[in-house]
Amino acid sequence: MSLLIDNRQKVIKLNLRPIRSSMIKAINYLNCKDKEISLILVDDPEITVINSEYLGRDRPTNVISFGMQEGEWGEIQPALLGDIVISAETALRDSLSGHIDLGDEILFLFIHGLLHLLGYDHESGTAEDAEAMKAREKDVFSSVKGYELDHE
Repeated sequence: MSLLIDNRQKVIKLNLRPIRSSMIKAINYLNCKDKEISLILVDDPEITVINSEYLGRDRPTNVISFGMQEGEWGEIQPALLGDIVISAETALRDSLSGHIDLGDEILFLFIHGLLHLLGYDHESGTAEDAEAMKAREKDVFSSVKGYELDHE
């Protein structure tokens, strides 16, 4: 298992050691031990560019996933699961408005992105698909942290 974390943003000071430890637990819980995953932490301007370029949405967002198992060439590197991009600035705003620890918020966003890489879809699927993803997010988070997160 390989988890590469690239902290490209300089706006929010983060202690990545406990966050990484929880992410590895989530990866193991989801049986992705043999997969390679990259997490890129960015600021709002950078995620706005990514969101605009790839999703046509000209605004910051909290998390975007890029699966490497999809498409015509998805089987070339079966261990390469994909990239998860999180805006630390948006995560901080969300954590403050939801009264959630920033590390928990980043872990939750990582789990959300990881579930997208594993095929979960809350945007273009059915309402049942969205509920299944939400339930799985809560299950993984509580299994990793030992407590539930009241996250909307």
